[in-house]
Amino acid sequence: MQISRNWLNNFFDAELPPAEALADALTFHAFEIDGIDEVSGDHILDVKVTPNRGHDCLSHRGIAKELSAILNIPLTKDPFKLDFDISKKTDAVTVTIEDPKLCKRYIAGYIKGVKVAPSPEWLKQSLEAIGQRSINNVVDATNLVMFNTGQPLHAFDAKRLGSLSIGVRAAKLGEELEALDKKIYKLDPSLLVITAEDRPVGIAGIKGGEADRIDESTTDIVLESATFDGVTIRRGAHKLKLRTDASSRFEQVLSPELCAHGMRACAKLILEIAGGECDGFVDVYPEPQPQAYAAVTVEKINRLLGTQLTGADIADAFVRLGFAYKEQDGVFEVHVPAERLDLVIAEDLVEEVARIVGYDKVPATPLPQAERAPEVNKNFYAAEKVREDLTSKGYSEVFTSVFADKGERVVLNKVDGVRPYLRDSLVPGLADALARNKPNKDLLGLKEVRLFEIGTVWKGGKEVVMLGTVSEKEKATEMLLVGPESPEAYDELPLSTTERYQSFSKYPYIVRDIALWVPADTSAEAVLENIKAEAGPLCAAVRLFDTFSKEGRTSLAFRLIFQSFEKTLTEAEANEAMGKVSDTLKAQGFEIR
Repeated sequence: MQISRNWLNNFFDAELPPAEALADALTFHAFEIDGIDEVSGDHILDVKVTPNRGHDCLSHRGIAKELSAILNIPLTKDPFKLDFDISKKTDAVTVTIEDPKLCKRYIAGYIKGVKVAPSPEWLKQSLEAIGQRSINNVVDATNLVMFNTGQPLHAFDAKRLGSLSIGVRAAKLGEELEALDKKIYKLDPSLLVITAEDRPVGIAGIKGGEADRIDESTTDIVLESATFDGVTIRRGAHKLKLRTDASSRFEQVLSPELCAHGMRACAKLILEIAGGECDGFVDVYPEPQPQAYAAVTVEKINRLLGTQLTGADIADAFVRLGFAYKEQDGVFEVHVPAERLDLVIAEDLVEEVARIVGYDKVPATPLPQAERAPEVNKNFYAAEKVREDLTSKGYSEVFTSVFADKGERVVLNKVDGVRPYLRDSLVPGLADALARNKPNKDLLGLKEVRLFEIGTVWKGGKEVVMLGTVSEKEKATEMLLVGPESPEAYDELPLSTTERYQSFSKYPYIVRDIALWVPADTSAEAVLENIKAEAGPLCAAVRLFDTFSKEGRTSLAFRLIFQSFEKTLTEAEANEAMGKVSDTLKAQGFEIR
């Protein structure tokens, strides 16, 4: 996430340290920093917020809270402590939630008489510094609050909605919505939609509708602050290929308590920069989030960390983190902040103490002496030895499917209906792998394909690990990986040598053959080098694959492999190269067959 240092300064009375110092503090106590950019006199930190903290730290407030705890400086201007009343009710708007599991809370604010216009310069600069485009004062206010608090919001033009009966439900099959990006999306019941009189006006948590947008003609707005199910939003964004700043936050799972903080901040800001009058709010909150608690002892913290922290040390860490707690006889009971959904068990609190105290303060403690020597895993040892030996003999390792057409054990949860058994042999898979790899032999410069597999089979009522080998000259065979007949059988396999190493291209190759009559005393090697020179850089390999003599002449057949490391070649490119080769050979007096 892009975090502005100037923006972070707004949370504190004291000036923050330079961006580099902030980056070091976050890296050693919370999140890695991918880089620092300078934008119009501001410094922007690219913060890699870890998945377990996406619900509270995809915001400037979340990062400011972290810095407050790490640097031990008070967070004096917390948007969660904003003095703005949203308890006033409005009768003009109604909200209905079809399934509270998919929408835990929905707050709608009704504001009349706003004047939509360009945003003030400070608001434009704040958004542009983190790579966001300014749209207008109302839309910019919703975006600023999202990046400030982590709560996504959306504003609808109340008059364009037509009806102020707002609903949250699953989309119906066949419904469509033209979104704000001007694209029309086909909807289905796996998606959640916002409706007005049952007409879809937005894809919940992802994108609003174009028909109800905010523009210069807007005077009345309905402001949305809601909590949508993270899994539903993530699946919907993936299905529509429409990942937005809002969806990336909802999919991390947000606290429904965050809705109220977002609504207070956004409604207050809109009234300040766009004017208008607040008619009131509707807050549908079927199952309020209960207060969460987690407890940990001083003894457990020190035992897990290998430290000798005192109760005062631990209390200091919790105070810096802003955790309310009770302590009695070395037991800390923490009242978990609503937004910290990651704090559930004692070990979570241990981690919080460790990172605030500083991992560098945790002493290095040697592991206790083992009571007995570790046992060698026979299968692992044998597999590593076999792998090394067979690779040196020119064999390549393959991994084939454990599912088969027949066998002794039927799979309870079938992967598909075609192969419902667990394999009882490696041989069929190896034979299939050989057939699939042989066509690539020319490209890879191999004279013979040799494969081996180390894998589990189920036969004779047992689960055993087998070694299987196959080559173009030898049928597929298998043996127990560990057994009296296996530290020696593969030693008898023929040795091969690797002539060179060359990296693979991910693009497909094109094969062309050319055969020609040449005088009997003509050097095949000289012709091959001539072909290489004329075929050009796209020719990855040239090989002589057939020769015979007749009536004083010799026939030479060459195979050319064309492949690029940069793109997929076209037939025309291969044909052009072959044309040059053919013309050159004809000019030298050779007859193309």
